[in-house]
Amino acid sequence: MPSFKPEVMGKRKAIEIAFVGLKPGIHEFTFKVEDLFFAEAATRDFANCSATVNLQLDKKSSFMLLKFEVGGKADVACDRCGNQLTKDLWDEFNMLVKMVDNPEEMNQQEENPDVFYISKTESHLYLNDWIYEFVSLSVPVQKLCSEEELGGPKCNKEILEKLKEMEANDDANNANAIWKGLEKFKKK
Repeated sequence: MPSFKPEVMGKRKAIEIAFVGLKPGIHEFTFKVEDLFFAEAATRDFANCSATVNLQLDKKSSFMLLKFEVGGKADVACDRCGNQLTKDLWDEFNMLVKMVDNPEEMNQQEENPDVFYISKTESHLYLNDWIYEFVSLSVPVQKLCSEEELGGPKCNKEILEKLKEMEANDDANNANAIWKGLEKFKKK
């Protein structure tokens, strides 16, 4: 869960919205997120990220509906050959932010990850953690070279050859294992 406290993380500044001055209704914000935003993450499955996060904030009297739309590109490693690929990022995420007297307690009890509580006295929404999470979740789960690129000049030939060897060995072992138990039914 996001901490909702501004953090100074190296060169990464806090992305925040001062919602207290906004009138009730829909407000739109756009944030550009580059690779530097993710630089301090210990592990991540992508590099050279360039993402745009469009946020639609629908402010009500005691809660806010947030709709995040993530788009952009990032470099990832092919799951098959290790080749560096540039993949599109795209996804949508919704959050409900409720203003309550006891946000820490409510956040501990809340089971829905799309609901978050903040204090009624809070004046800013700190978005760094959500933006980091949502951009990370926008990276495709399966990252493969296209059929046209497979075996092409960018593919790691050694890895592809090793995969073919392993596949052939598995096929031979599985073929023998399938018929092995049937030998006892053979007529003599």
